[in-house]
Amino acid sequence: MTPTLRELQAGMICGALGMVSPAAAQDASQGSSMMQSGQMSHRMMSPGLIVPTMNPSNGRKLFAEKGCVVCHSINGVGGGDAAALDASTMPPMMNPFEFTAQMWAGAPAMIEMQKQELGEQIEFTGQELADIIAFVHDADEQKKLSEADIPPKIKKLMHSDTEGGHEMNQMKQGSGMKMNDGQSPQ
Repeated sequence: MTPTLRELQAGMICGALGMVSPAAAQDASQGSSMMQSGQMSHRMMSPGLIVPTMNPSNGRKLFAEKGCVVCHSINGVGGGDAAALDASTMPPMMNPFEFTAQMWAGAPAMIEMQKQELGEQIEFTGQELADIIAFVHDADEQKKLSEADIPPKIKKLMHSDTEGGHEMNQMKQGSGMKMNDGQSPQ
């Protein structure tokens, strides 16, 4: 039986909390949450630290709208300038902070590609990044991604092979994130 995304998230949060504080881990496992700005539910990790609720459905929308889909593909939808991000190639358990660290390691190449492909660097809030990470690890939500999710402006960029579109071939092999490298999540 494969665990659901919510079960994986709860396991990661409780495991991380257990290292910080057994009481905090117990609170998290019982659904303790707090409101920030009166809008989003977060889990308290430790005094002053929260983990946002991760929404894979919103992540699917953001993946297309923010332009991630220009360079990355999921289930064959999207570009090929960077690593495909199919959930089937992701480790079954992954620390979202490790995922972010791997993005950070590839940041210079990704930022250059964003400027070339999109005309500017993509900006994310912490919540948006959490939602995109949830989407990248949710096979069921990924099955819903289609060309129809891609805004016309982004679709135009994806299909523009003239006037500077997709000129980053020399970076294709050396950039992107390798998520299925045999290392266990940290």
